[in-house]
Amino acid sequence: MATMIPPVKLKWLEHLNSSWITEDSESIATREGVAVLYSKLVSNKEVVPLPQQVLCLKGPQLPDFERESLSSDEQDHYLDALLSSQLALAKMVCSDSPFAGALRKRLLVLQRVFYALSNKYHDKGKVKQQQHSPESSSGSADVHSVSERPRSSTDALIEMGVRTGLSLLFALLRQSWMMPVSGPGLSLCNDVIHTAIEVVSSLPPLSLANESKIPPMGLDCLSQVTTFLKGVTIPNSGADTLGRRLASELLLGLAAQRGSLRYLLEWIEMALGASAVVHTMEKSKLLSSQEGMISFDCFMTILMQMRRSLGSSADRSQWREPTRTSDGLCSLYEAALCLFEEVCRMASDYSRTCASPDSIQTGDAPIVSETCEVYVWGSNSSHQLVEGTQEKILQPKLAPSFSDAQTIEAGQYCTFVISTDGSVRACGKGSYGRLGLGDSNNQSTLKKLTFEPHRSIKKVSSSKGSDGHTLAFTTEGEVFSWGDGDYGKLGHGNSSTQKYPKLIQGPLQGKVCAFFLVIKIIRCIGLCFNPLVFRIEIIS
Repeated sequence: MATMIPPVKLKWLEHLNSSWITEDSESIATREGVAVLYSKLVSNKEVVPLPQQVLCLKGPQLPDFERESLSSDEQDHYLDALLSSQLALAKMVCSDSPFAGALRKRLLVLQRVFYALSNKYHDKGKVKQQQHSPESSSGSADVHSVSERPRSSTDALIEMGVRTGLSLLFALLRQSWMMPVSGPGLSLCNDVIHTAIEVVSSLPPLSLANESKIPPMGLDCLSQVTTFLKGVTIPNSGADTLGRRLASELLLGLAAQRGSLRYLLEWIEMALGASAVVHTMEKSKLLSSQEGMISFDCFMTILMQMRRSLGSSADRSQWREPTRTSDGLCSLYEAALCLFEEVCRMASDYSRTCASPDSIQTGDAPIVSETCEVYVWGSNSSHQLVEGTQEKILQPKLAPSFSDAQTIEAGQYCTFVISTDGSVRACGKGSYGRLGLGDSNNQSTLKKLTFEPHRSIKKVSSSKGSDGHTLAFTTEGEVFSWGDGDYGKLGHGNSSTQKYPKLIQGPLQGKVCAFFLVIKIIRCIGLCFNPLVFRIEIIS
């Protein structure tokens, strides 16, 4: 009998959502921070431990094989029962480990933070309405009719008033720009836009991100205002220089509040278009020095808000900022480039945390960030963990030597590291040339391999048994091999040891290959051997 980690009952308290939204998300990445936040869950009784469950580990009843003769089907049945029992035992042990417990706490904390954020920024009313609808199970058309109720005469009157008011407002603003300014200060149009900027700036971040909470009439108003402001930003729109600048700032504020890639790209397109018109007009006549500009402080406030909220793995010294003029302005063109670069950086950071199903099926390792933390443990008898001593490492230990690793492959007493530039380094046991460094010496530090011709490596797979051999798959679809060559396992047409990476040719010459690895483990009367079976699929 064995005792598992007790399950828990979740009971999120609505009045605590605001406190969880303000929690520092970076603390969840550390064990200490997770422990503090999990203790908060327990103390608030949002996580209630349930009585421990006792798991019976009694295996299947097996017959006396010496006295009974069993058919093949019966043998397969008992073998499946044994494997299922061992699998259940392995799952229980893994789920009861300290790592599993810490991971479970981290997931609960993340679940609580996600619930608080989704409760604030996402609409639950539509889901409840569909659940309580008597026609919710009659098909998709009925669900659609529930979410869109028929408009009443009051709704129609309100919509007519809003649309008419916006049209009147836009007409008055255009007329105000055409009239000469009677005195110093802001014009009527610029005053209205400036007030709108202050209102948008005072909103919490992403207040307009959840469009399900915004009524259709509100979305239509946003669309009309956006269209009007885009027309204002063009130099020949009739608006004065300050009006065009304020329109650009209000458009950027709305795009940031809506929190969608679509609206950010639309603002970038608008800024580049306005800059192109300004550049064309500069060739024909003299324009104001403040034409095609935007407030530097306004732009940087929104840009830094994006960087703080979403984070970035890039070095801060690499962040681009537009050039600030003596008037506190910056070029729309430079601002568009900075914003586009930030969007690309965010997309890059996000893509490094994802692995598509296609990449998993083709054996590609998930991409990680340029700098990562790698922990090592276990045997270090041949310096395969790149630690100073050859003593066993009994607990996970941070290994700075692997900080720039893109992919790590652990072989038979050796380790291979693929860096972000596609180069490969190796350390550990060097017998039979398994490291690919040209000799059979052990290597206590990571050393770079040489590929002739030079290639960028996408994946490395090293044997976990025998005398050690390795295959490397390039971005061009070629395959290199090195190490022990018994039984022709290197694919060079012989059984010789290869101490340097060598390109496999023969039938593969000129072919683009997809690389798969299958490991077979065969046990027979106490003898264990694990030949590696490599399958190479020809693409073209």
